[in-house]
Amino acid sequence: LYDGQALLADPIHNYIPFTVPYDAEDEITEKALIDSKWMQRLRYIYQLQSARWVYPSAEHTRFVHSIGAMHVAGRFAKHLYPSLKEVVPDVPSSPFIEALLRISVLLHDIGHGPFCHFFDHNVLHTFGLTHEKLGQKIIRQELGHLIKKIKRSPNGVFAPGESLDPEHVAFLIHKDTAYLTPEHYPRWLVILKPLLSGMFTADNLDYVLRDSFMCGVSIGPVDIHRLIHYTFFTQQGLTLHKAGLSALTMFLNARS
Repeated sequence: LYDGQALLADPIHNYIPFTVPYDAEDEITEKALIDSKWMQRLRYIYQLQSARWVYPSAEHTRFVHSIGAMHVAGRFAKHLYPSLKEVVPDVPSSPFIEALLRISVLLHDIGHGPFCHFFDHNVLHTFGLTHEKLGQKIIRQELGHLIKKIKRSPNGVFAPGESLDPEHVAFLIHKDTAYLTPEHYPRWLVILKPLLSGMFTADNLDYVLRDSFMCGVSIGPVDIHRLIHYTFFTQQGLTLHKAGLSALTMFLNARS
C-alpha cells in the first residue's frame, strides 16, 4: 500500500501522491521527472510573472503549479476512464492513461522562460517560438528516455507491452489543433486533448485556485469535485452533464 509512492503536502490539494522507486534498483518513476534539471528549473520561474511586486505573497512558481496540475489530471483520469473505455474500446489500461495524463500535465510548462508569457510575447515570438514548442523539444530530446521507462501510475502497473510515447506527451501539451485526427494519432489520445487545452482543464483548475490563494484574493467557490464528477466521454468527446453546469459557471466566473 505504501511502497513505491510518496506524498507531497500542498496548500491547495492537501496531499499529492507520486510514484517513487521501491528500492535503489527499481524502475524509473515520476520522481525521476520531478527531480530532473528541467523540472527543477521551474522552481526559479514565478507562476505570475511580476505580480509578486504588487501581491507580495504571490511567490509561488511554475514548479509547484505543475505538481498541483498533475494531481488534478490524475483525478480526471481515474474518473473518466470507464466512459473513455466505452467510447474507444481499444484504449490502453487505466494506469497507462492515468500516467500519460499526469506526466503530460506535469511537463506542460517545461518550456517556460523568465516572466513566462511575457517572455513568449517579447522574446520567443521574434524567433517564431512559444514555450509549448520549446516544451515539446525538451520532452522529445531531453526527457523522452525517462518517460519511456515509466511503467506505473500511483494506482497501478501498466498492462504487459504498454509503454509511454514521448511523442504523445508532446502532442498533448500543445494547444495547436492541427493533426487532431486518428490518421495521425489514435482516437483515444485525440479526445484526451481537451483535458489540457479546453474550457476547464487540469492546468487552469489548479492555477485559478493556487493563484488566488497565493495572492490573497477572494474569487468565490470553485467546486472541482462536482466538475470532475459530471464530466465524461461520449462519441462527441469530452462532455459535461447538465447537472455540472452550475459548477462550470462558478469556475468560469472565478477564472474571470
